[in-house]
Amino acid sequence: MGTTKKAKRYYSIIGLVMLIFFVISFITNILNSIIVDVKNSFNLSLTLTGLLPFAFFIAYGVMSIPAGFLSEKYSDRRLLSLSFLFIAVASLIFTFFPGYALFSITLFILGSCMAVLQVIINPMLRVAGGEEHFAFNSVLAQLVFGLASFLSPFLYKYIVDEDSDKGGLATWIRDMVPEHLPWVGLYLIFSLIAIALLLVVFFIKYPKYEKKADEIAGDSQSYLNLLRNKWTLLFFLGIFCYVGTEQGVGNWISQFLYQYHGLDAQTVGADTVAYFWAMLTIGCLLGLLLLKIMDSRTLLIGATLVTILFLILALTGSAKTALFAFPAVGFFISVMWSIIFSLALNSVKENHGSLSGILCTGIAGGAVVPLIVGSLGEISSLRLGMFFLLIPLGFILSIGFWAKPLVNNKTITLKKEK
Repeated sequence: MGTTKKAKRYYSIIGLVMLIFFVISFITNILNSIIVDVKNSFNLSLTLTGLLPFAFFIAYGVMSIPAGFLSEKYSDRRLLSLSFLFIAVASLIFTFFPGYALFSITLFILGSCMAVLQVIINPMLRVAGGEEHFAFNSVLAQLVFGLASFLSPFLYKYIVDEDSDKGGLATWIRDMVPEHLPWVGLYLIFSLIAIALLLVVFFIKYPKYEKKADEIAGDSQSYLNLLRNKWTLLFFLGIFCYVGTEQGVGNWISQFLYQYHGLDAQTVGADTVAYFWAMLTIGCLLGLLLLKIMDSRTLLIGATLVTILFLILALTGSAKTALFAFPAVGFFISVMWSIIFSLALNSVKENHGSLSGILCTGIAGGAVVPLIVGSLGEISSLRLGMFFLLIPLGFILSIGFWAKPLVNNKTITLKKEK
């Protein structure tokens, strides 16, 4: 009876966590859609353009471990409130004083806040929904995350299209920002969303709970011990390569289609980015089913080989081929994050909280790899720069061969006795 009451009491927390996942994804992946507009607005080179996702994702590398320590010292309410306050203020300042340098600083602040939010909300979700439902709720959160990534390009199109919603919200937002920078209006929306969430966070009731071993940030010695373990470093590199590949593709889709096929970034480019994230979300669902019937390492090898094939087709084929192949890449990389992360946790006996912090710093791959792609594009061509993505994909492929988890993923047999 007590368990039922507790579950009902915390439905508001589950809703809040899902909303936060949505906002994290919405703000994080909008950069994939606006990158061409930002480049043209500030007359940037490909290298300087690549520094924008670098500013955002390097914050994950800087803040993931400190965020774990902060979550041990301060309450969820305080950290959530401060995160949304910083998001609101940073976005609002950029909205009224748009410029490349300030945008870079804003992205770093937003990325830092996202790192803190990610650390807080997973333990909250476990407690609010009950441990027995945590796996289901985690998948649901991933779907919400993917839905936001799919929808964000459409908000971008709605804001920048001068023919949309005349006299309505889009017109009001465009009137609030410089005429030649309509995309800046997105950050006005983000500031308003953050203010709304700040109010929700302030008034909502929070459960009291103790973190599990894999959610606690360990002491400095636990980190040092893990860093001496070769498996920690190898799987850190795996996460680094995955996020680098995901963002290396997502960030440059619009520019590639615009540069090589003359396709409009605000329409076709934004749609293709949306489909990339939609297919990534659908792929997550299929991946969950496949992990029930086959070894995760085998699935990782197969998914990576097909990803490599579709990436080559996207970069060398016709416009029609590219429009199909880029979303296909999203579909096949979808299983990589969860497989690499679970293989890592299953390869180390203890200090899973500290290990998770180290692995999450690998999200900085989303900073470094797109920058390398842009820099190579500056030196040679964007197509060659995107071919660099075959290197991190090659490392991910290797994981399927050398990983030796202490515990394999549980599978079911499809053969039954008659």
